[in-house]
Amino acid sequence: MSTIMADEVESCMSTPFSDFTGLAEDIRAWARDLGFDGVGITDTQLDEHEAHLINWLDAGFHGEMHFMSRHGRKRSRPERLIPGTIRIISVRMNYQPPDARDEEEVLSERNLAYISRYALGRDYHRLIRKRLQQLAERITAKAGPFGYRAFTDSAPVLERALAEKAGLGWIGKHTNLINRTSGSWFFLGELYTDLPLPPDGPAENHCGTCSTCMEVCPTQAIIAPYRLDARRCISYHTIELKGTIPVEFRQSIGNRIFGCDDCQLFCPWNRFGKKATLAEFAVRHRLDAPDLVGLFSWSEEDFLGKMQGSAIRRIGYEGWLRNIAVALGNAESTAEVIQALKARQHHPNEMVREHVTWALRQHAAL
Repeated sequence: MSTIMADEVESCMSTPFSDFTGLAEDIRAWARDLGFDGVGITDTQLDEHEAHLINWLDAGFHGEMHFMSRHGRKRSRPERLIPGTIRIISVRMNYQPPDARDEEEVLSERNLAYISRYALGRDYHRLIRKRLQQLAERITAKAGPFGYRAFTDSAPVLERALAEKAGLGWIGKHTNLINRTSGSWFFLGELYTDLPLPPDGPAENHCGTCSTCMEVCPTQAIIAPYRLDARRCISYHTIELKGTIPVEFRQSIGNRIFGCDDCQLFCPWNRFGKKATLAEFAVRHRLDAPDLVGLFSWSEEDFLGKMQGSAIRRIGYEGWLRNIAVALGNAESTAEVIQALKARQHHPNEMVREHVTWALRQHAAL
């Protein structure tokens, strides 16, 4: 563990508190009490990760995710995003539902819908931020008022880079964070602080010569180790992309209607993956293995009501229909599938109509 520099103590908030080593140990215990499955502390130096980010953006691999470049270097320089930040408390929380149907089984049944396992329960953003706020309140109660800001996938933050530096895992060849004893099915969150806490050391990379994630990616989006072209990624197409899904990727999408887990699902380290323990991440509305035709019949009111409090709601109703239409185009050619598609053939939204037309052509139904 690194030592605390004198100038960092002087730059901290005006409090007589001085036992930051003891406070760091308390933070770890409090984080566990609050349901976090891992916690680490790091400084703000992300030079290597900043260079990687700039090269990735320059290559255009972010596609239409313009928010990735919108804030300049604030993403890779935490002290620019929140002035006064000298340490980041990084946390992780397991999300894989213990009651979900086996992922490979769902992927193999073409008339079922596959939804990324992180989205089967309640939206994690509010839950993790609330618990980070509770962690900050415990710190305040012991150390006095301090400067902080809580984040979880909600601001220009290099959360995987920070988590790697904080020792929570290493960034794998698929660009997700992997923990040696817990796999990679977890969310990340951060508490930016002006506390001169002793930082932890970074995690060691254990990918070795394995290239499973690159080999199993349905669209070959991992174009080189640690290099992801989001424009080829199914998660990008079904979540981030707002318009038409390129035809060249539609068959490879299969029955995945929200996200894709293949690079994690087949990663050898996820043999050690831990299930979620919080009730909030339990499967809602039986979305772990739903029938495609049934989902396609939902009205907009059905979608908005059932997806209340879900990360899925962000793609909107038309995005939902677009994604399911592609999956139905890849489903078995049954009378039920074709009838469901024809019922949406004249949908008022042009994007939905185009994907329905494509799907019907896959079944030679036009």
